[in-house]
Amino acid sequence: MTEYGRGPGSEPWHPEDPLYGDGGWGGQEAHVAQSPYGGQPQHYPQQPQQPQQYGDWGTGQQGGYDQGQQQYDQGQQQHYVQGQQQYGGQGPQQYNNGQGGQGYHDQGGPQYNGGQQYNGGWDTGQQQPQVPYGVDPNDPYGNQSPAYGGQQPDYYGTPDAYPPPEPPGRRRAEPEPRPDWDPGPDQGEHAFFAGGGDDDDDDFDDETKGRRGKGGKGSKGKGEKKRRSGCACLVVTLVFAGVVGGVGYFGYQFYQDRFGAAPDYAGDGTSSQVTVEISKGMGGYAIGQKLKDAGVVKSVDAFVSAQQQNPDGQKIQAGVYLLNKQMSAESAVTLMLDPKSQNNLVVAPGQRNVVVYAAIDKQLELPKGTTKEVAEKKYESLGLPDWANNESDIKDPLEGFLYPATYPAAKGMKPEAVLKEMVTQAKKEYAKYNLEAKAKELNLNDPLQVITVASLVQAEGITHDDFKKMAAVVYNRLKSTNDVTNQKLEFDSTYNYLKGQSKIDIATSEIRNYDDPYNTYFYKGLPPGPIGNPGGDAMRAAVKPDGGGWMFFISIDGKKTDFTKTLSEHDKLVQEFNERRNKD
Repeated sequence: MTEYGRGPGSEPWHPEDPLYGDGGWGGQEAHVAQSPYGGQPQHYPQQPQQPQQYGDWGTGQQGGYDQGQQQYDQGQQQHYVQGQQQYGGQGPQQYNNGQGGQGYHDQGGPQYNGGQQYNGGWDTGQQQPQVPYGVDPNDPYGNQSPAYGGQQPDYYGTPDAYPPPEPPGRRRAEPEPRPDWDPGPDQGEHAFFAGGGDDDDDDFDDETKGRRGKGGKGSKGKGEKKRRSGCACLVVTLVFAGVVGGVGYFGYQFYQDRFGAAPDYAGDGTSSQVTVEISKGMGGYAIGQKLKDAGVVKSVDAFVSAQQQNPDGQKIQAGVYLLNKQMSAESAVTLMLDPKSQNNLVVAPGQRNVVVYAAIDKQLELPKGTTKEVAEKKYESLGLPDWANNESDIKDPLEGFLYPATYPAAKGMKPEAVLKEMVTQAKKEYAKYNLEAKAKELNLNDPLQVITVASLVQAEGITHDDFKKMAAVVYNRLKSTNDVTNQKLEFDSTYNYLKGQSKIDIATSEIRNYDDPYNTYFYKGLPPGPIGNPGGDAMRAAVKPDGGGWMFFISIDGKKTDFTKTLSEHDKLVQEFNERRNKD
């Protein structure tokens, strides 16, 4: 039997025990318990009352109820019956003591076998297995819940409801509170200003050695603290100075960005020139960005400001401009408003190559004939498609491939560079029509013939409304069923092309007897190649002509074209044309 209670195998208290059911705590009575090792019960003599063993840790008495209840010996010793548990805090709880009795306890935390107490008690290090409890059928209170405020006393809310504090001998000594920082010999000097380093690790030994007092073995001298304090102050000063300097710098930059003048160059720029293309619909900021990217102006804001200050600044047109690098924004705006800076070469729809060559020579300030000579010698290196120049009788392999558009062309540029840009644009545009498939659909030999038809439509048509009907005339005359012109186109424009002229009145005897593959009065079918550079409207008409049976056309007033399907209708219009011309 242990000091505080019965060990394993102990039996419940005998009913004849003088302490059974008397509700008292007599400490002079002897207790009988079964030996934990079997055999006869062991008798323990009455123990004289001992002085209080744990000091004053509560004078309140704990009440015991019913058989098998734990007994307290004047607040000194406690005997625990095996398998009995006591729980408290929320009111009495009911447990069977193995004899049919019930134990009620109103105290604090649970108490377990073997002398263990939790939640307000102490732990002897032993925990005994719980023994199941039975119910005595003779017990009138068996299987009944305890009543509150009824037959059973309720100690909840009284001093008896709270367990005594842990005995001093069982209490764990609490370490002496440490201050967050060491006042040191200067009484108030913060550890931050006392410096740091390897010596700081010694401070962690203070828990075992005690706090070192002033002048103690582990104390640091005043000179060392002052040196460390001075270093810390220097670091703080430098950090503060850096912060102030950074704030000042960024504040100045913010002011310059918000309220200062935009970055700008000075003067008319350098001798280095660049070509800048301005697209239609571009505003001031977009133009300024283009100029900045090309190195003309220093900032977009500077250009926008200069454009707004110039009364004609909003009149800058789309086109290609030759400008100097590193110009002031004001100078750039002024130069862009000068027509001389607009280095744009415009190829109009229907223009022949000979006209384009002459325009390039003039724009690049080259001798006449320079660009034409380059075209004849270098046309194969300019990027023509494979199906181009497939006829030996073609007069100019680049005809039809100098696509109508606006191109940059300024002094200093090479003619082949300008020509190559035009051919590239033509290929890009022609790729939209799937010309190989269209050629088969229209009973033509190759994509080049589609472009040739488009060039004829462009040359003979006056308005955009004429183009689809004009394309129908071409395809209808090429048909084998055409017995009026016998598959001859008989277009004046082809004869003018081979002659390099643009005449309206051509003698019939001359035009019908001139032997040249481009003379459609002399040869059947299409000419060997295009007779000009068709635009987008003519190309769309060539691939999708009007479905009418138009065979003839004439322009009486030079402003519109009249189309007819029969020769007799056409002859009437020709007679009307002659009468009007004779009157003039």
